[in-house]
Amino acid sequence: MKEEGGDEILKLSPSQSKICNLKSKVSMGMKILFLDQTGKLGGAELSLLEIARQYRETSLVGLFEDGLFRQALEQQQVPVNVLANRSIQVRKDSGLWQSLGSLGQLLPLVYRVAQLSRSYDLIYTNTQKALVVGALASAISRCPMVYHLRDILSVEHFSRTNRGLAISLANRFAVRVIANSEATRAAFIEAGGRADLVQVIYNGFELSLYDTPDPAPEITRRQLELNDRFVVGHFSRLSPWKGQHILIEALAHCPDNVVAILVGDALFGEQDYVKQLHQQVKALGLSDRVQFLGFRKEVISLIAACDLVAHTSTAPEPFGRVIVEAMLCGTPVVAADAGGAVELVSPGKTGWLTPPGDVLKLASVIQDCQKMPEKAAAIAHQAQIDARERFDTMQIQQQIQACLQKIR
Repeated sequence: MKEEGGDEILKLSPSQSKICNLKSKVSMGMKILFLDQTGKLGGAELSLLEIARQYRETSLVGLFEDGLFRQALEQQQVPVNVLANRSIQVRKDSGLWQSLGSLGQLLPLVYRVAQLSRSYDLIYTNTQKALVVGALASAISRCPMVYHLRDILSVEHFSRTNRGLAISLANRFAVRVIANSEATRAAFIEAGGRADLVQVIYNGFELSLYDTPDPAPEITRRQLELNDRFVVGHFSRLSPWKGQHILIEALAHCPDNVVAILVGDALFGEQDYVKQLHQQVKALGLSDRVQFLGFRKEVISLIAACDLVAHTSTAPEPFGRVIVEAMLCGTPVVAADAGGAVELVSPGKTGWLTPPGDVLKLASVIQDCQKMPEKAAAIAHQAQIDARERFDTMQIQQQIQACLQKIR
């Protein structure tokens, strides 16, 4: 466009304008307002914890509900503020009218975040609901926004309405989208996301936590009365798409001394599925071979105590945190051959991949690991070396910082 009677001037897009404003900030420690929708401790929250603690001197984590995540942040001396009195009543499968019905709850929160963000250099949204609130707050306050995408935006995971909303908000308001895997990036672009916005940075892990599990694996096995059994562990929230039922069915095709421990619980109103799992165990006569351990804090020790960790998601996994954790513990791992898991496991070298939902293939891998412990141990050792090289939190933090520095 041209000013009247003047030279031609450049018209910047909203994203470009935000980047220019951000670059004008003084080059001191970046002040970041992190946003997350839940108080529960899921994989996205554990990853955010690793990032936020690097900025704890200058930043704040805003949560939309209270819970264990707040406690974990406080233990790491990360400033945290619970910004809402109750969780936002919109689910991934919500339609248009359900989403519109939540506006009365969202708008006061948006205004609060907008006011708060005026004291920060950047809004960093970590989840889908955080994206909605952060994007609208960014539009009001003109504070730049980064979106850390930790979901595969596909029909298996999100309704058309919520998928379209996420893409539209990211394209319009984000100055950068950080995807946690190539699979996540590809789904974002396929759904209409701008390819120039998105950069892949894997999740980081504090390696020292996996060096000497506490309590020791042998103590954990003894406490759970698992000493002489082949233990297959499953670590995730209890949810249909996480596929615990696949492992239970596979167990029925394995020798009687193969047992399973299920670590995790229903997080998002999925209690009916938990009941189904218990009924399945009883119907298959596996009550003495399956332990439901619920949510546990000592998850690293439990992973290290297993002979094999199974990842059985029936839909593509955005990343697969437990896969890397098993590798870091030196525990063999078998994963569903889809999504981010494909980027983590090299079949026959660092683990095994089986088709999602294929019970017999999973049972076959379990039995092979039981029959050939030396081979399984060698593969697990190579996986441990690989994971320590690829996912060290120090290396990942440098990538995050470099990404943010580019938009300052």
